[in-house]
Amino acid sequence: MCYTSCMPDFAVPVERLIDELKHLPGIGQKTAQRLAFHLLRAATEDALALDDAIRDAKEKIRECSVCHNITDVDPCGFCSNTARDPRVICVVEEPQNVAAIEKTREFKGLYHVLMGALSPLQGIGPDDLKIKSLLARVSNGVTEIILATNPNVEGEATAIYLARLLKPLGVRVTRIAMGVPVGSDLEYADEVTMHKAIEGRRGG
Repeated sequence: MCYTSCMPDFAVPVERLIDELKHLPGIGQKTAQRLAFHLLRAATEDALALDDAIRDAKEKIRECSVCHNITDVDPCGFCSNTARDPRVICVVEEPQNVAAIEKTREFKGLYHVLMGALSPLQGIGPDDLKIKSLLARVSNGVTEIILATNPNVEGEATAIYLARLLKPLGVRVTRIAMGVPVGSDLEYADEVTMHKAIEGRRGG
């Protein structure tokens, strides 16, 4: 009998836990093992609290019917906030991008979450994104659309595509400036980053 090839490395329940953790983005075999054994060492109530939090989020979180951000109330807190400017909409790829922009405390308009970006290689086209509902919102007195898609190939392609659709509607379309991060050295910036930094320059 060959125990090395036939027997699992861990007990079956542990193997299952590791396999499920590996489904999370950025989690490989070793990290999944560390997380699994951390949960096993944790107090039962702490481990079950995580289980309850995941179950609660899956049951209560939904898409906002207006902007498609994730929320537990519909419409979401941004769309229902009368203090925000409904004439300006910031378009982002994913719900977590909203949180990143909100941290600046600078933007006072509304959001629109595309739930992805154009990616022909992955089979993601315009019909797979929340573009139709964005176009519908423009007719409700919107004066500016800020395209805040990610500064990569997919994000740039999405921004260009949206700009072509939106400009004929008479709305101002702007793109967030991107470039050299604060605190970094210019010698480490690639040419695309430097191009965006020069392109997005502002007066002193």
